Amino acid sequence: MSNPWIAIGALALVAILIPVGMMFASWLLRPSVPEQGKRTVYESGEVPTGSTRIQFNIQYYMVALLFVIFDIETVLIFPWTVIYRDAVASAGLGAALLPMLVFIGVLVVGLVWAWRNGAVRWVRSSRSESVLSRQP
Repeated sequence: MSNPWIAIGALALVAILIPVGMMFASWLLRPSVPEQGKRTVYESGEVPTGSTRIQFNIQYYMVALLFVIFDIETVLIFPWTVIYRDAVASAGLGAALLPMLVFIGVLVVGLVWAWRNGAVRWVRSSRSESVLSRQP
C-alpha cells in the first residue's frame, strides 16, 4: 500500500461494518415475543408501587463531572512527569515547568469556583435527615 489513507479508510470501514452487521444479524435472529410485561417501566415482573419517576439529586452529576475533570488531569500530568527530566535538560526548567503550572493553576481556579458555588458540598435530603435523627 503506497497511500497510508487507504489503510485508515479500510480500518474505519471495518469499524463501522462490524457493529452494524452485528446489529442486523441480531435483528434477524432474535425471537419476537411481544407481551405486556416488556412494555412496563420495570421488566422484572414486579408491579411498581407508587410513582415510577425517581428524581435524582443533581449533586451526583456534579461529583461525576468533577471526577472526570480530575481524572483527565491525571491522564495529562502522567506523561508530563515521564518526560520532565528530558524536557528540563533540553528546554530548561522554565520552559518545562511553566505550562504544567499554568494547567494546574487553571484546574485549581476551576475547583475553587466549583467549591464557592457549592458543587462539592453535599446537600442532605429530608429523608436522610429523618434516618440520621432516629439513630442512637
